[in-house]
Amino acid sequence: MTTPPPQPAPQAYAPQSAPNWQGAPGTSYTSPIPVTRTHLGHALASEWTKIKSVRSTVWTLGIFLFLVLGGGLLVSAQTEDLNYRDLPFTFPAFIGLLLGQICLITLGVLVTSSEYGTGMIRTTFTASPQRYRVFAAKILVFFTVSFIVSAGSILLVGLLTASMHSGPGVGDLSWGGTVFKGALYVSLLGVLGLAVGSMLRHSAGAITAMLGLVLLPSILPVFLVISRSTQKLGEKMQEYNAINSLAKIFGADGGSSGGSQVWLLVGVTAAAVAGAFVLLERRDV
Repeated sequence: MTTPPPQPAPQAYAPQSAPNWQGAPGTSYTSPIPVTRTHLGHALASEWTKIKSVRSTVWTLGIFLFLVLGGGLLVSAQTEDLNYRDLPFTFPAFIGLLLGQICLITLGVLVTSSEYGTGMIRTTFTASPQRYRVFAAKILVFFTVSFIVSAGSILLVGLLTASMHSGPGVGDLSWGGTVFKGALYVSLLGVLGLAVGSMLRHSAGAITAMLGLVLLPSILPVFLVISRSTQKLGEKMQEYNAINSLAKIFGADGGSSGGSQVWLLVGVTAAAVAGAFVLLERRDV
């Protein structure tokens, strides 16, 4: 009987050493992908892509244009030439803006609160850790879009009204200022909604808060003027609420041009934006 040849003794397993990715001493890794320093322009491009690609922008701005243009032309068709001796040609746009301002407020809230609702804000801040830069880009993009759309719609209503009504003494009032101040006022309301949406981080809550901020000053004066102690507060609230402010801007009040109302809204919006910046840096996402 033949015996099998002896087998070699098993050798201990020795793992291979990991490759040295550090390279030779004194050398460093250079990425083939060009790396550029980010700036505000990149954030603006990102926010512009967001606001133009979501359906809420198309719907809200579409309804806004329908209300301002449709309401303005309807009012213009029901008025006569003599009505524009004391009113600018842009006055019919005021009727549409009474409801159209709610569209811009809603869009302003959704620009920031919708990202918190879906959780996409984490992705945004991961791609751009400078939160203040992202928020500033949101404000600039939204304000530019809302101002251009609102100013264009008011101007178009004024031009169409001017073509429909003419006569001696008609159109003597300068109505270019109403285009600027009217568009600025409703755009600032939208920015205020954007700031409130950033602070509350909830779409329904922020929209409800903004509707209360716009509508309550128009309702409360009825009750405040009953008492002497609150009569002055009611009168001021009635003078500076959103509805009467727009009426003054478009000359419905007769004496005022709405300048003080616009400046008050500038101050309130600036304070809200400053508060939103502070909370953005202090709170986690």
